[in-house]
Amino acid sequence: MTRAETAARRRPGARGALGALVLALIGGCSSAPPREPDDLCAVFEERPGWYHDARAAERNWGIPIHVAMAFVHRESSYVSDARPPRGRLLWVIPWTRPSSAYGYAQATNEAWEDYRRDTRRMLANRASFEDAMDFIGWYNHRSARQLGIARDNAYHLYLAYYEGPTGYRRGGWRHKPAVKGYAQKVASKAARYQAQLDRCEDDLGGGFWRRLF
Repeated sequence: MTRAETAARRRPGARGALGALVLALIGGCSSAPPREPDDLCAVFEERPGWYHDARAAERNWGIPIHVAMAFVHRESSYVSDARPPRGRLLWVIPWTRPSSAYGYAQATNEAWEDYRRDTRRMLANRASFEDAMDFIGWYNHRSARQLGIARDNAYHLYLAYYEGPTGYRRGGWRHKPAVKGYAQKVASKAARYQAQLDRCEDDLGGGFWRRLF
């Protein structure tokens, strides 16, 4: 049971439309991850609204759906309110988190504020899938423009996403096997997602429009 559902049960009279409103107000956009996160077709069949959000972000920023979805898979495993785990003081006491990363895209406070200012989407929410997808599109579009990375190059886009534009330019990631490993996993996931999407996108309603435009 999600925290939103638990909270709603504690509120008497939360039924029907009122119950939905309470869930929205208390739980935001929190929802359980898709049942088959490794199958992009199954993800979109379970969450058809996500496909339209992903397509909208692709239209806005030119980042392919399979690349953006591979980022979400890597960053949050589709958990809307994901955060980095807390550190431990003296190996026992829960301590601070290593960063302010939050939500589907694991956007930090600073990056999210840059995004909101640049796009003028001041009400954007990191726990909203639609907003997170637009953020990933925006961030990777910026990386492509500033760093000369191809918009379908999931490996290098993820390096820039993880290290930031300055860190990517400095090239410190070349000496970080773990970071390169993360980027390779994203690239592999993106390739797998692309093959899956090629098989099912007509059924999702996007194939016709892709061929048309």
